[in-house]
Amino acid sequence: MNAGGRRLGRLSFTDTRELRGPLLVVGDVAGVGWDEFATIELPGEERHGLVLEVDHDVVTLQVLEGTHGMARGAVGVRFDGRPLHVPVGAGWLGRVCNGRGEPLDGGPPVTGTPMPVSGWPMNPVHREPPKEPVITGISVIDALTTLVRGQKLPIFSVAGLPHLALATQIAAQSQAAGGAFRVVFAAMGLTHADIAFVRDRLEERSAAGELVLLLNAADDPVIERILTPRIALTVAEHLAFTEGADVLVIMSDMTSYAEALREVSAARREIPARRGYPGYLYSDLASLYERCGKVRGREGSLTVVPVLTMPAGDITHPVPDLTGYITEGQVVLSPDVHARGIYPPVDGLSSLSRLMRSGTGPGRTREDHRYLAAQVLAALARARQAVELAELVGRDAIGETDRSYIAYRDRLEQELLNQGRDEERSLDETLGRAWRALATLPRQELTMVPLELLERYLPEPDPPAEVTP
Repeated sequence: MNAGGRRLGRLSFTDTRELRGPLLVVGDVAGVGWDEFATIELPGEERHGLVLEVDHDVVTLQVLEGTHGMARGAVGVRFDGRPLHVPVGAGWLGRVCNGRGEPLDGGPPVTGTPMPVSGWPMNPVHREPPKEPVITGISVIDALTTLVRGQKLPIFSVAGLPHLALATQIAAQSQAAGGAFRVVFAAMGLTHADIAFVRDRLEERSAAGELVLLLNAADDPVIERILTPRIALTVAEHLAFTEGADVLVIMSDMTSYAEALREVSAARREIPARRGYPGYLYSDLASLYERCGKVRGREGSLTVVPVLTMPAGDITHPVPDLTGYITEGQVVLSPDVHARGIYPPVDGLSSLSRLMRSGTGPGRTREDHRYLAAQVLAALARARQAVELAELVGRDAIGETDRSYIAYRDRLEQELLNQGRDEERSLDETLGRAWRALATLPRQELTMVPLELLERYLPEPDPPAEVTP
C-alpha cells in the first residue's frame, strides 16, 4: 500500500491529484519516464494516455480519449514501462483506422509484431542514394519536380488551395517500376467532411490492398495528432524494409501536427521559442522526415510527402521554414495560379526537387527529360518577364519574341500544367505535352536542349491561324 494511493498492479496507481482539460495528474509514482504509455482504468472502461511530464513523484499524463466523465476517486493508472508500441505487418493494408491505429472500418484490431512508434532516423552510413522515380501521374510534378524513391518532398500550400485534393490524387495514382508499391496516408487535424473526401477518393486503392489510412479528425485529442505520423512511419518502415515494398507516406497537414506539438509543449510548461513553438521543433520534424530513404543492401524504399499550409502564406513561418531545411525541395502551390483556373496550382518557378537529376534521364525516365525540364522552366521565367512588360507598356508595344513567350505560357498552362483531378497521365504523355508547348517558341530560343533531341522530339509548330477579311 502506498501512502497516497492503492497499488492496482506492478505499476498501477490511484492517487489522482488533478483533472485539467485533457491532462491527468497522478501522485506518489515511482519508476515512470517521459513518453511512457499508460492504461487508465475507469469503472466499466479503459482509456489510454502518454506521460508528458515527471516531477519527482508527480506525473502528468495526456489522456488520449479526454478526461470527460472521470472522477478523481475512481481512476487507476497502470504504466506499461515502455513507450507506445503498435503491431506492424501486412495486416494494415486495406485498413482504415483513426490516428492511434484503432479500426474505423468495422474490422478487427490490426495484429502483428509490436514495434515502438518513436522509431529512429535512418543512419546515413546505411543509406543508398535515391535514384529511381515515383511516377505520380500528375504532369507538373513528373515533368518539373520529379519525386524520387527515398526522397522527402513537401507540398507548401495556403489555406483555401486544393492541397488535400492534390495529396489524395498523388496517393491514388502514384506508381513505381519494379516490385510492390504501397501508400500510407496519415491525415492530421482534418474536418469530418475532408476525412469523408479522403476515404471516398482512396477507396479503390484501399480495396486493392495497397493503402493504409490513418485519420485524425480536428476534434480528436491533440496527443493523438502527434502520434499519427509516428504510427504511419512505423507501419511504413516494416512494409518497406522488412517486406521489400516501395512505400509512399503522405502526411497532411503537418502544420496541424506542429500546432498540436506546441499545445502539448505549453501543457508541459516548456519555454517557448519562435511564435510559441517549442525550441526542439526542428529536431522533432527531422525525427519524422529522416525516417525515409533506402537502406543499402535491402529491397524497398520509403518516400515521404509532407503537406503543410503556410499561415497567411508566409513561407518564413517556422513550420515551412524548418521543413525546407530538412527536406530535399518543395512543391509550392500558388494563389495566383489557382486564380487563373489551373489545377494543380503549382508555381513551377518556386518549386524544386533537389534529387530530380538522380531520378531522371536514360534508364530511369527518358533521355530528354532533364533538358526538357530545364528548358520549360527557363522559358517560363522569360515568359513571366514578358507578361510583366506587357502589363507595363501594353502588348502591342512589345516585340514578337516576347509575344511568343506569352503565348507559350498560356499554352503550357493549358497543355501541361492544367489537369483533371481524376486524370492520370503517363510520363510519355506528360513529356509530349511539354514539347508541344515549347513548339510555340521560335526554334532559336530553345538553347538548353541538345540539337539531336530537338530533331527527335520537337513537333512542328502549329500553322498560323487564317485571318478572314
